[in-house]
Amino acid sequence: MALPAGPGPIFDAAVVGAGAAGLAAALALAREGFETCLVGRFDARADGRTIALLDGSVRFLEALGVWEGLRERAAPLATMRIIDDSRSLFRPPPAGFRATEIGLEAFGWNVENVELVRTLIEAARASSQLTLRDPGAVDSSFLQEVANIGLEDGSIVSARLVVAADGRNSRLREARDITTRSWSYPQSALTTILAHERDHRDASTEFHTRFGPFTLVPLPGRRSSLVWVTSRAHAERLVGLDDDALGAAVERQAQSILGKMRVEGPRGLVAMSGLSVERYTAERLALIGEAAHVFPPIGAQGLNLGFRDAAALRDAVVDARAEGADIGGPAALGRYQRSRDLDVRLRTAAVDGLNRTLLAAFLPADFLRGLGLIAISEIGPLRRTLMREGVLPSIGAPRLMRPRPA
Repeated sequence: MALPAGPGPIFDAAVVGAGAAGLAAALALAREGFETCLVGRFDARADGRTIALLDGSVRFLEALGVWEGLRERAAPLATMRIIDDSRSLFRPPPAGFRATEIGLEAFGWNVENVELVRTLIEAARASSQLTLRDPGAVDSSFLQEVANIGLEDGSIVSARLVVAADGRNSRLREARDITTRSWSYPQSALTTILAHERDHRDASTEFHTRFGPFTLVPLPGRRSSLVWVTSRAHAERLVGLDDDALGAAVERQAQSILGKMRVEGPRGLVAMSGLSVERYTAERLALIGEAAHVFPPIGAQGLNLGFRDAAALRDAVVDARAEGADIGGPAALGRYQRSRDLDVRLRTAAVDGLNRTLLAAFLPADFLRGLGLIAISEIGPLRRTLMREGVLPSIGAPRLMRPRPA
């Protein structure tokens, strides 16, 4: 049964989900003058996780007016190092990549997840064209002219376009029968924040082990965030260690490159899994963030891709308005679908392929992975092309993420 329209105004857009991707999408639409309602739980809790915001995401946050308040709490990723610690017969030498090679100060900036979400919530509360509704969404109906979202308090939000940013278990996606494909890996990721003796020199270091990547990403001061992908059993043992024992285990795995380690934040344990969708839109509905794709915490792709979703949707809606078209209609949503399809699928394949080659323990796979890393290290044009593509796709990048003309 279709929900009746609510007694209040019909919004241009309703964003369901108040995580970082949903907040950014709502701010981007409100910034363009669209009357927008943001539905979700507006809280931010420290969870020991950080976000490596790549250069395009930083440009997006600059356009939304929130980056200046975040920058002093973030650390630049000026250098990225890869060390093969897989014990393979075909181990390549360590590889280093510098942002200055592609004309950037940094590939991106690493910031605690809680700081990012708090800053976005503050900006949302300050926006005059953004209405915040704290009750969660429990029901929805999508009609020819408008979509209606039923909230936990019994009220209804009506909008011409609904943006599903309600996570991997999206109710909105399920209600529209959008087919998903999910998979899991025999791994978990331990996350936390560490203090250490030596200066990280703004370098992110990734060790490729036989059980997955072990990554240290710089934070301000002599601090780094940890993402340690390993077997599920090992991850559970690590989580059970006291702080001193865990710090010692991290130092050993990191080959003491940053000296003595001290655990300084809460710990998280993330099951390694992935999810993809058959399509990113349905009638009057667009999926973004983890409602559209789920990545294991490898390669800083998850939220950066979610921000690209938000920025691409903003472009599609702005272009539809300029053409006099319905912002929740087929033309606008078709443009969004085309903008996301290739980008998401390529990133999914790259992250999945890297992780599976580490787990394979198969000599040809080790050889190809090692050969690829040597080629990237030694062939300058190839290295620079891949670095640029890793930061932001060269084709179809959303407008708010593109470098400004000199």
